[in-house]
Amino acid sequence: MGCFTFVKLMMVLFNLLIFLGGLTLLAMGIWVTVDGGSFLSLLGPFSQQGMQFINVGFFCIAIGAVLVLLGLLGCCGAHKESKCLLLMFFCIILIIFIAEVAAGVVALAYTSFAEGILRAWVTPALQNNYGSDPVVTKMWNTTMTELKCCGFTNYTDFVGSKFEKENGGSLPPICCWTNSTPCSPEEAERSATKGCFEDILETLIEHANIVGGIAAGIGVLEIAAMTVSMYLYCHLDNRVS
Repeated sequence: MGCFTFVKLMMVLFNLLIFLGGLTLLAMGIWVTVDGGSFLSLLGPFSQQGMQFINVGFFCIAIGAVLVLLGLLGCCGAHKESKCLLLMFFCIILIIFIAEVAAGVVALAYTSFAEGILRAWVTPALQNNYGSDPVVTKMWNTTMTELKCCGFTNYTDFVGSKFEKENGGSLPPICCWTNSTPCSPEEAERSATKGCFEDILETLIEHANIVGGIAAGIGVLEIAAMTVSMYLYCHLDNRVS
């Protein structure tokens, strides 16, 4: 078996695994999105906690579709020795790789920028959905209880919120040092309970090695995939001649 044939075979097998993984993820995402009740029934006593995973269905569909497309392009491009499909495969992997590098640079070098993006997303959720949306409420109650913090910045994230209006001007109990209701904005200010952002950021930094290792592994696989696809692309002319 020649080098070209071996690389071609590895390319087909590797992308076949990507295709099957993407197909599985796509099918699961569609199932969770379309028939969430049936999916949750499998969780039995954990079905109430599993409600928050229903919203992940769309994310699974998107990721699964991308993986299916990549696997299809890689398999067909290598098997049929199509320069067009191999080039498309290379370009898509390159775009994903550049996006990941850019996201990593932003996360590492522009913490304040990332904080602004998070605040723009989190603050409206606390103002409008906390207390009414069970997923948002449970997520933030767990976060604030575990980290012993209040809101994203501090208690002011709940001032003027839907939760405050529906509870006669009272904020979540965790925002006051007494940890009981009613918790007025004045009492919350005196309690000086810190916001959750610093603790969340610290937790992320503590797990940065794991995240970095996973990201590095994915990056190596992407570079290998681009290298192999370009090798096949460049050697197809020699095969024809």
